[in-house]
Amino acid sequence: TLDRSSAASDVYKRQVLGKRYEILEKIGTGGMGNVYKAHDRRLDRIVAIKVLKLEYNDDNNFIRKFKRESLAAASISHPNIVGIYDVGSETLDNEVVHYIVMEYIDGKTLKDLINEEGRIPEKRALNYAIQIAEALKIAHSKHIIHRDIKSQNIMVTKDDRVKVTCLLYTS
Repeated sequence: TLDRSSAASDVYKRQVLGKRYEILEKIGTGGMGNVYKAHDRRLDRIVAIKVLKLEYNDDNNFIRKFKRESLAAASISHPNIVGIYDVGSETLDNEVVHYIVMEYIDGKTLKDLINEEGRIPEKRALNYAIQIAEALKIAHSKHIIHRDIKSQNIMVTKDDRVKVTCLLYTS
């Protein structure tokens, strides 16, 4: 069976979800689950997949909310918000696995960027702040409230484009 602990980093490696998403490697961990880099075999592109922690499987209200909020977030298309491509669940090794397929961002979290570079110059910080505000403005117009905006949930691409992640908190 699948290991229910978050320490099982390679438990999904080479697994295929939804008959199309091949898990390549773990790239992150959050409160709700782990994030993996995967290959979408149908569209031949790299995606990110957030797999909900198995410990949440026993909470039907949480699963319902997870699916509802995933669909709400998928309704948003904006250059400063990570795109949601698919939502699914299936059984692997007798455990139900719930997941969200997202746009893969080739970049770093704002937290990692600050840790590596130190203080961000004022002009660049202002540029990031404007992009984050634009993303939140669009989300709010769709009645989606982030509720967990922090440097770990902001990705910055190599060309300084900001992408807000974890938009799974509806009002």
